[in-house]
Amino acid sequence: MHAIVVDEPGGPDALTWQDVPDPRPAPDEVVIEVAAAGVNRADVAQRQGVYPPPPGASEIIGLECSGRIAEVGAEVDGWSVGDEVCALLAGGGYAERVAVPAGQVMPVPDGVSLVEAAGLPEVACTVYSTVFMHAGLASGETLLVHGGASGIGTFAIQLAHARGIRVLCTAGSEEKLARCRELGADAAINYRTEDFVQRVRDETGGRGADVILDIMGAPYLDRNISALAPDGRLVVIGMQGGGTGELNLGKLLVKRCSVYSAGLRGRPVEQKATITRAVRAEVWPLVADGTVRPIIDRTVPLAEARDAHGVMEAGDHVGKIILTT
Repeated sequence: MHAIVVDEPGGPDALTWQDVPDPRPAPDEVVIEVAAAGVNRADVAQRQGVYPPPPGASEIIGLECSGRIAEVGAEVDGWSVGDEVCALLAGGGYAERVAVPAGQVMPVPDGVSLVEAAGLPEVACTVYSTVFMHAGLASGETLLVHGGASGIGTFAIQLAHARGIRVLCTAGSEEKLARCRELGADAAINYRTEDFVQRVRDETGGRGADVILDIMGAPYLDRNISALAPDGRLVVIGMQGGGTGELNLGKLLVKRCSVYSAGLRGRPVEQKATITRAVRAEVWPLVADGTVRPIIDRTVPLAEARDAHGVMEAGDHVGKIILTT
């Protein structure tokens, strides 16, 4: 088969289209003939050499895909050759075929194309597992989403809005802010021109956000604590601004707040299977009826993945960038 390979870390030009061995399924795995793969910030970090795959995972970049099952391992039940699926991966998505544990495979939701489905696993599993399963965000509470126009952000806004949550978000342009409002954000904050802490207080009558979903890391840490409500929960899922900062424990104690850092890629297979089961039960029906939908900025041929990484790094997109085979 063909796959995108990185021989030496570097810029987008480090991504090359090469012949590689076909994957073979372990007894508990299926092989998917890939139709499309989602592009994520983590892919850029891996290409740059700062985010290696977990032990035992494919060295090929790619954390999610969609396609049709081509092979089924000897111990796998519930899946058959030809089934249209999407999957959460630890690696291997930028390829024509990928082997994945059966517990991380999900059916393509009704009403969603095979290409669109490639943009669902990473965002759906990340948002649901962190914001709802761990942070316990509930109807009537307030969620602040940083990076509201990102793939994660566009999904989080829709899902929270659908579950009766007041949604605030940040973004860096008027166009992105408008798109976020269209998706259900009650207030969209321009982080370039506004103090998001003050806006959150204004929008909540001085109380703050019950849950904050953050992709920036260290530069936002202290301000996020200031923007939290009493008993608030800060969920950090990225470090786009850096990973080393100071945490004011006094602020946490006064507000009884908690900080949770969440990575999905390195979780044990059993945990990922638990998350995908919950997503199928709680999120897929909302996708199938159109309440929540994948927001696709553009599609790019898989062999031209370097162009997709260029778009990702420029940061002008809204929603997901998808590679197609």
